[in-house]
Order: sequence, then structure tokens, then C-alpha cells
Amino acid sequence: MPASRPSSSSNPDWWRGAVIYQIYPRSFMDANGDGIGDLQGIIDKLDHVASLGVDAIWLSPFFTSPMKDFGYDISDYRGVDPMFGSLEDFDRLVEAAHECGLKVTIDQVLSHSSDQHPWFTESRQNRDNPRADWYVWADPNADGTPPTNWQSVFGGSAWQWDTRRCQYYLHNFLAAQPDLNFRNPEVVDAMLEEVRFWLERGVDGFRLDAINFCTHGALQDNPPREAITAGFIGVRPDNPYGFQRHLHDKSQPENLEVLRRLRALLDEYPGTTSVGEVGDDDATGIMAEYTQGGDKLHMCYSFNLLTENHDPAHLLSIVTEMEARIGDGWPCWALGNHDITRLASRWNADHAPARQRLFLAFLLTQRGSVCLYQGEELGLTEAELSFEQLVDPAGITFWPAYKGRDGCRTPMPWQADAENAGFTNGQPWLPIPAEHRPLAVDRQASREDSLLAATRALLQFRRHQPALRHGQIHYLPLQHEVICLERTTASGRLLIALNFAASPRSLSVPSSAGYCEATPDVINGCLRRSTLELPAHGIGIIRCPDDSPWVPWQ
Repeated sequence: MPASRPSSSSNPDWWRGAVIYQIYPRSFMDANGDGIGDLQGIIDKLDHVASLGVDAIWLSPFFTSPMKDFGYDISDYRGVDPMFGSLEDFDRLVEAAHECGLKVTIDQVLSHSSDQHPWFTESRQNRDNPRADWYVWADPNADGTPPTNWQSVFGGSAWQWDTRRCQYYLHNFLAAQPDLNFRNPEVVDAMLEEVRFWLERGVDGFRLDAINFCTHGALQDNPPREAITAGFIGVRPDNPYGFQRHLHDKSQPENLEVLRRLRALLDEYPGTTSVGEVGDDDATGIMAEYTQGGDKLHMCYSFNLLTENHDPAHLLSIVTEMEARIGDGWPCWALGNHDITRLASRWNADHAPARQRLFLAFLLTQRGSVCLYQGEELGLTEAELSFEQLVDPAGITFWPAYKGRDGCRTPMPWQADAENAGFTNGQPWLPIPAEHRPLAVDRQASREDSLLAATRALLQFRRHQPALRHGQIHYLPLQHEVICLERTTASGRLLIALNFAASPRSLSVPSSAGYCEATPDVINGCLRRSTLELPAHGIGIIRCPDDSPWVPWQ
């Protein structure tokens, strides 16, 4: 029996300002001892998620799959892979999450399927079967080469030869992930029915994988890129995907109509939402285009904050550009996920809890919604794995220049002294680093000074501050490596100062702004008359309970 969805009539816009906790099912909790996390394991640990103070969970794929890309290659959009459980387990998970006050969003991979999906099995048989045009097929050039120079995110040509049809098919990712043809109305109709299936089972929304890849343009060669700057997951100097400007193979105008159709379906289920993953050279522009107007996606996130660059001037440029371009759209911010080196290691905060708290405060004070990846509340570092331990096809292909995504996908440590850190009674599918044990949930739960405690405190603070969830935002010029911003509503204001410097900083707070008379909520700074004293990597948050206008810094 499908789980029910709580009524959202009182707040259909719950997703605005929400914090969504991403669960990677393979690595969260194993309940049956086979070494792989499962749906029952998630149910067993929902109390931990609820205790953080987040609003929703996002489940990475648990669908039936040959697991060539660990679930992002789906062979049955309506099935639960047996390694994770059953549809009945999923229904129980939704019911349990709703009882904990958590919304449930799930991954939905629209742009491509597995090459073992029945649709593709039929499509590849010949050129005149009922699903012949359900995937992107093209004839070779006269010399037998692929029709365009398009590259796959995972390396090599994005075209794969098929001897049955004597044609190439498009795959923006693995050859085992053929691209569906969203220029075919039948495909759009079919995929929307797959989405409806899960809406009927009570889910509250969808994270849409690689959503700007759904439609392709004219079969023309992409031009070369003048300079390779790390961005989307495949844009690296070691990957030929990064050598091109991707003008024709993704982010096409036709995609907008697909998104409008999807939004119309979601609007049939009040209170549901969507967040699109955007990987593009102009991700900010795509995010704005996809979320503006209220007739497409509810929100989008990009890889703009998922690079190694964490210089405060760079971070400020990212968020200010978004604010300048987003209009009535809505961003979703993330500092980590299952595709990216762990935040603590990527931003040089290994064993540096003050810096980790600072980064979390930066994330949670922006205007928009937030995705928080499992383990970030513990400060987990990137696991260092040998080549023999890798299972990620991207890491295996590009080793040693790129070590893949396994290092951010290792199992959650629940108990510091238990076998396999309490994740499983069996052999874990990826090793659990010894350095993760001291960071285990049980060890941090007993310490008031832990990152877990700080995460809970910051999330509770955000939850109870309307200015952080829904307020407007104003950024001040960067001062001495301190990012300052103001969040405002009609009933009050917050002044937030984030010291990215490795030394203390003093900032003047003008009394005419009303902040000096306010009772400060300062995390680890100190307000002394009109001066805010911030320690190295310190956080200052000051409330002002009136609606007086902003007065610039002196």
C-alpha cells in the first residue's frame, strides 16, 4: 500500500529555504548484513536525520539497475533493486519519514536509462520498431566516424556504435547509459508517467539528475574551449570532455518545454517540489532560466561551489552573481555531494572544526534552499583508496590524475568502536577509513563541542529565523577576508559576519543601524559596543528586531 503524503495545503512552499539531507543508500546503513546499505537501514537511522533539524531527505537512486554507474543507470524506473529492498520497504520508509516530520525527495534520472532497459533493448533491434526513435540515433559520417565530436563526461566519444542498426547512439555518460530522445513526444509522455508512479506512492519531490542534458541540439561539432577551468564534474584537464564548449549537446532551448510539462504534473500534487542538477559553463544562467516564472523547476543547484576554490572573494562572487541573475527563481546551495571530493578535504579543513563550522555557516545563511550531504555533519574527510579498492568507473578510467568518486562514498561511521563502525555486520562494499572512526556519530553525540553539535545548533537557528529561510539578502564588500551579509524580513534583520582569515578580525558596526542595541546571537564572536570581534574562522550573527534600513559599514 503506497504511503500517504501529509497535507501541504497550509504550506505548499515548504521547500523555500528548506534544508534537504542527501542520503546515498549504499553507504548510509546496512540492515541485512550484505555490506551494502538498504532502505531498512535508512528507516533505522531516520532518528539521526530528524535530530539534525533538516526538513527533508533526498534519496540517491535505489531503482532496479545493473549498477554500471551505481544506480544512475536505471533498467526499471518503477522497481526497487533487490539489494536495497522492495517497494513495500520504500512505502514504509516514506511513512516513517513523514512520521518524523521529514519530506521525502528521490532521484529521478530523466535524460538517460540503462542499456538494459526494455525500451533500449527494443529500440536497438532495428530502425522501424515502435521504439526506434526513443533514443538518440545517428548515421555515421561517410568515413565511418561518429556524427559529431561530442565527448562523454566519463571520457571518450559520446557516440557508441551499434551493429544491429549500423548507427551510433548518444551517451553523455557511460556507453551503458544511452540518452533518451526527448524530442519524441512519446518519450516525454512515458517519462512523466514514471514520475507520476512515485508521486502516487507519496513522495514529496524529485532531485533531477543532469536535467540540462535531456535535449540535444543540431548534430554539429562543439567548438574548442580556450581555457579549462574546473567546474562541472567532467571539466578537468585530464578529461577530453573539458576541451570543448558544449554548445550543441546539452542545455538546449527545447528543454524548457519538457520542464513545463514536468511542472504541470507536479502541480497536480500540491506541496511537491523539484530540484534540478545543472552542469554547464553558464550554470548560473541555466539555473535562473529553469526556475524563473513559476512554470518550470522549483529550484536548481550547480557545481559552482563544488570546486576546490574556497577563497572568500571567489565565494562572494558566486553568490552575488546568482543573486543578480536569479530574479524570481530559486537557488539550492550545496558544498558537497556523492560526486565530489569531501568538503573537509577539498577546502583544506581536515581536523579543523572551526573552519568546518565556518563553511557550514556560509552555506546555511545564503538565500535559497540547501542540500547537506550525509557525513558533512560529522566533518568526514575524503577517503584515500588504492587503485585496487576503486569501483567507480570514472576513477578507474582516469587514475591517477582523477581518483573518482569512491572517496566521498565510503560508509557512514555510526559507532567508533564497533565492527565496521556500526555500518554493517558484513564486508562493506567500500572500506571504512580508520580516520573516520573518531568522527562517528556516537562519539560526537556525546560532545557539546563537536561538529555534529554545531551542525544541529546552526540548523535549529536557521529553522527559527524567518530571515534566513525566506528573507532578502544584501552582500557587503569583502573586508579583510570577512564575508558580511544581511538577511531581512519585514519584522527583523540579521547581520552575519564570516571570518575566513586565519587571524582575528575587528569590524565596525554602526550604531545607527540598530545592531548595537540588539541582543547579539554570536556563535563565537563578541559584540563590544560598535565593534564586532571575530576570532580566526569565527562566525558573528547579530539580530535586530526592527525594519530600519541598512546603513553601510563605516
